[in-house]
Amino acid sequence: MKKGHWLVVIAAVCLAGCGSRETDQGLPRVAIAGLAIESSTFSPARTHEEAFRARRGDEVFASYPFYADGSQIMSRARYFPALTGKAIPGGTVTRAAYGKLMEEMLDRLRRNLPYDGVFLDLHGAMSVEGLDDPEGDLIARVRDVVGDDALISTSMDLHGNVSWRLAAESDLITCYRMAPHEDALESKQRALTNLLDRLASGAGRPAFKAWIPVPILLPGEKTSTRVEPAKSLYARIPAIEARDGVVDAAIWMGYPWADEPRNHAVVMVVGDDEEQVTSGAESLAAHFWAVRHEFEFVAPVASLHDALDRALASDQRPFVISDSGDNPTAGGAGDVTWTLNELLQRPEFRSGDGPSVIYASIPDAQFADRALEIGVGGRIDVHAGARVDDRYAPPVRLAGTIRSISTGDPDAQVEVVVRVGSVDVIVTRKRKPYHYEADFDRLRLEPRDTDILIVKIGYLVPELYDMRGGWLMALTPGGVDQNLDRLPYRRIRRPIIPLDPDMADPDLRARLVPPSDSY
Repeated sequence: MKKGHWLVVIAAVCLAGCGSRETDQGLPRVAIAGLAIESSTFSPARTHEEAFRARRGDEVFASYPFYADGSQIMSRARYFPALTGKAIPGGTVTRAAYGKLMEEMLDRLRRNLPYDGVFLDLHGAMSVEGLDDPEGDLIARVRDVVGDDALISTSMDLHGNVSWRLAAESDLITCYRMAPHEDALESKQRALTNLLDRLASGAGRPAFKAWIPVPILLPGEKTSTRVEPAKSLYARIPAIEARDGVVDAAIWMGYPWADEPRNHAVVMVVGDDEEQVTSGAESLAAHFWAVRHEFEFVAPVASLHDALDRALASDQRPFVISDSGDNPTAGGAGDVTWTLNELLQRPEFRSGDGPSVIYASIPDAQFADRALEIGVGGRIDVHAGARVDDRYAPPVRLAGTIRSISTGDPDAQVEVVVRVGSVDVIVTRKRKPYHYEADFDRLRLEPRDTDILIVKIGYLVPELYDMRGGWLMALTPGGVDQNLDRLPYRRIRRPIIPLDPDMADPDLRARLVPPSDSY
């Protein structure tokens, strides 16, 4: 490039960033970016760009209540939100979708250079066609744009994966400490506060990052922090974090439904005191390994047929059954019809005066559109489901009466309740997990008064958990099968618990990750 052209570029950069420091009153410049999704490689589904609920510019602030005007956090820095995108868990992200979102994110980051810090909001279990470590790729590309001087603080889901590359490119890193994730916003705020504190004090990037891969890979349904041993394991974190010279400590369980080498548990501790950081990480990893055989499902489990038999025999209402193998909150396609086929074949539910059942839910755009044409009160006889994942059962015939239709939900787009025998089946235009009582209220359904509530979920989120009478988790087939032995793993690192229960003890000594500016 000619010298004159370089001068124009330098001037433009300074106008966009360098010169504006004089009006910042000394406040650090912090960018906000990230992409978050859980993606099952065992599902035939593909996640496209439109599945991500992307927020751009000032829209980003709506995702984080702690950025409210007048808040202490808002007053501590000048923020430059680029792009954040979050999608309902699903199948592998297409390379085109990832590429387009990344290019827009990086372009928006370039507009406001330079930065003192970056708050990077990830999940950690994104799978992308042709990439083994999407979050590692993402952060490396962000680092190329923002430079080595900017501190990056990464917030993650505890079911994410932390590769060496992701650990190296991050300066500060943390994850949730509760499953279900009731502390999600608290964890994101902690990640941002750690960043702001390091910038305000001038301490810069922590000197030490201890990373310990732990050869354990368990589903979230076995690692809920409501119960032991995860409850006590995660309860050890605050004491490690409180040590002098430690900034943060975290335990990632990893994501078991993607067949990638990075997928395994990880312990990380970051801080300025090498001994405290390494010994803290090693103590967490040692305890994790010591209790490796104690992890059990958070709820009693059964086959679907046993679960239905026990629900029918119980006087607890509503009796909740988790249709766990096709759970869309873990990455299932959501349209596996196996459970619904089996349910509708049971003689107990064929008559309208049989035990009441709500089934939530099955996505099918053709069914939803036809229901809109017919209207509430009309009869419908259309097949639904298995448009994406038909490996276990074909589309299911739903012949019944349309009880209600709603078009207000941004995820489902259209929601239809069709009564088949004594079963109210929710059919959506787009797949949607049902977590809240309001989801059912909108459809004029009363889950608390129904006999059996079947939801496509694994462990119950708080509102469903509080609503339950009885609860069983049915070990059903699908892209997020809870029976990991049935999954065709080929690429994860072996040996690993629980697939290799008699494996030898691993080396759980801390490995110090290089600083991001020397990686």
